[in-house]
Amino acid sequence: MKTPFQLAFGLFALLWSVITLADCPRIISQSPYITHQLEYLGLKNCIVGTSRYDAKLNLAQTGGVMDPDASAIAALKPDLWITSTWTKPDVFEKSMPPNAKALRLDSFNSMAQISDNLIDIAQATQDSAALAQAEAFATRWHDKLAQVDGKQKRILLLSSCGKQPYAYGQQTWLGDLFKQANFQVIDFEKRIINLGQDKNEQQTLALIQSLQPDLIAVFHQTTAETCGLLDLPKITQLVVLNGDHFLHPSPTLLNGIDQLIAIQSIWQQN
Repeated sequence: MKTPFQLAFGLFALLWSVITLADCPRIISQSPYITHQLEYLGLKNCIVGTSRYDAKLNLAQTGGVMDPDASAIAALKPDLWITSTWTKPDVFEKSMPPNAKALRLDSFNSMAQISDNLIDIAQATQDSAALAQAEAFATRWHDKLAQVDGKQKRILLLSSCGKQPYAYGQQTWLGDLFKQANFQVIDFEKRIINLGQDKNEQQTLALIQSLQPDLIAVFHQTTAETCGLLDLPKITQLVVLNGDHFLHPSPTLLNGIDQLIAIQSIWQQN
């Protein structure tokens, strides 16, 4: 039999959970990077639905970024639906849930856009703690990045060395990050180019040989063995970085910058 104190504590816990849930807006994240942004803001527990790319969260799925499922979105009765500019404007309008706020975030061009995303989300939720966290992000990444010196090394940014890699130019969040870390980011006519049409390493190797970079950054979870098989120019150093930290335009980049701080002696000794 429970004591009066146990009964009172249980009632308090129940009331607190009800208040917390009532204060937590129902949010749908239509992209994994948006989920990362929500997690940074302390709002991950408010997510009630995600895209098919966030299946590991075991929440209701709402289609993809380019093909959101309007019926699934409406059925969840969200207070806030967040997607990216990869959702075309007409699709965004058709998929917008009734009686809810909706954000279509541009996130892929710069670090400043990520800061703006966080503030937009926090303001949409009217969560003061989230807003304080959002406003602190710009200071945090600037302070961390000030500890990295790229020595003006010419750097090629690759998602991987094999299969179907992507190369990131200056007009991307990665290009902007490395440029502000005092690297010379090799640029392209397109912001991001796909080097995987031939499904082999020849196209990647040809690009590397033509550009002769000082440094290649490969965003991979483990050491990219295929990079070691490429006939890299003698002047080129290879740095393998954690893709989980870099390949989302989100506050996970703070962990990525920490990795750059820790390993920068690799390129600074030459």
